[in-house]
Amino acid sequence: MDLWSIVIYALVAFYFLVVIATVFTVVHERRDPVRALSWIAVVVLLPFVGMVLFVFFGQDYRKQKIFNRKEIKDLKQFENLSYRQLREIDNFSHPEVVSNREIITLLLNNNKSLLTTNNRLQVLNDGRETFSSLIEALGQARSFIHLEYYIFENDVLGGEIAEILKEKAQAGVEVRFIYDDVGSWNLKRSFIRSLREAGVQVHCFMPVVFPWLTSKINYRNHRKIVVIDGRVGFTGGLNVADRYLNGTKYGTWRDTHLKIEGPAVHMLQLTFLTDWYFATGIQLRDKERYLAVADEYIGDTAVQIVTSGPDSDWASIMQAYFAAINKATDHIYIATPYFMPGESLLTALKVAAMSGIDVRIMLPSRSDSKIVYWASRSYITELLEARIKVYLYYEGFNHSKIMTVDTRFGSIGTANMDNRSFEDNFEVTAMIYDRRITEQLERRFLEDLEHCVKLTRRRWAVRSRRDLLKESVARLFSPLL
Repeated sequence: MDLWSIVIYALVAFYFLVVIATVFTVVHERRDPVRALSWIAVVVLLPFVGMVLFVFFGQDYRKQKIFNRKEIKDLKQFENLSYRQLREIDNFSHPEVVSNREIITLLLNNNKSLLTTNNRLQVLNDGRETFSSLIEALGQARSFIHLEYYIFENDVLGGEIAEILKEKAQAGVEVRFIYDDVGSWNLKRSFIRSLREAGVQVHCFMPVVFPWLTSKINYRNHRKIVVIDGRVGFTGGLNVADRYLNGTKYGTWRDTHLKIEGPAVHMLQLTFLTDWYFATGIQLRDKERYLAVADEYIGDTAVQIVTSGPDSDWASIMQAYFAAINKATDHIYIATPYFMPGESLLTALKVAAMSGIDVRIMLPSRSDSKIVYWASRSYITELLEARIKVYLYYEGFNHSKIMTVDTRFGSIGTANMDNRSFEDNFEVTAMIYDRRITEQLERRFLEDLEHCVKLTRRRWAVRSRRDLLKESVARLFSPLL
């Protein structure tokens, strides 16, 4: 046997040993069976490439406890308040709290998400409304500005916001900025340096210096949070880039953001300070300045700010959606750009529709991610078979991430309805218990339906075999996307 034969046999043997070890790891971690089988298929069917993908994208950081909110001692104050609210939840007289008590209790248990009731909310329906309100609020900052974004680009809009941040920092306002290293991959060092030279404290979330040598590239901070002086907060679907204001090649960018005033802002602040600690190793300990729990009356809207990700013990946002869907008695409206919900949510939606609930799901007719687009479309047949009404949005690209149930529960946030948002990414969502705000969301949802095509089983069945093949292949990867 010559040398090359020995080398080839050795490589094959090594490959099979690594495959067996990888499969053992997947099984040993007791993952969701669908995701586990998907990873096993990838590892076995894609020699070497499958193992590389698993190293980069397959690690379960929630179970490994790489990120642990419990390291932040000041969170104990809010945990104690959540326990108190659990004991007193039956004493709340707020009508929307009463009708959503089960969801609120769930989130107090699985996420320690404090219920705040004295808030004023403004729904922002596009980039023009969102950035006009944000820029105005930034200009009024007097004490501090905290912001974090998945995508922040050095274009016209990003440059305008950056100039405000620099001006405020030079005027003595504390400005802290977190950007995600993958989402903001194109952010130039010169841009970051100019912010730092002006006094802005800038940090990257989980830097990916050598993406081919790290598995953390899969766990990204997808949150969009701005907190100004602890009194005004913003969150929702919009990042900072010109396309979110001016649109893309697909047309107008339709999205939904939220402006919050009241004690719920402090819950956004708590999320930012947790992420700041992860990014910098620094805990900001001035409770009176940063973590004071506001009791003043600003409005009457009840809100829970809910986070999920590798720093959470539970998939809190997914569980809240599951509870809300199961509690529906009349209708469920969902708008999401990416739809790969996992078996539990998919079953809950199908059961609701077949039980007579009016379930409507709005998806974009075009997408900025091809494989996710085809994977999302692969679910449509079974949705239609379960009597779920499916609409494709044609007036540009609908990137909104909202859900409403029975005009008593609404949500606006950063999480898409897919495994990546529910399991892997750092996400934040406002769960809203207010009939007036939910009516606004539902009214706009119904208006958006006017720019949609409603699918029927007959119409959907005549799509091309090529499209069917794309959907089938993409569906295989949907548990991993």
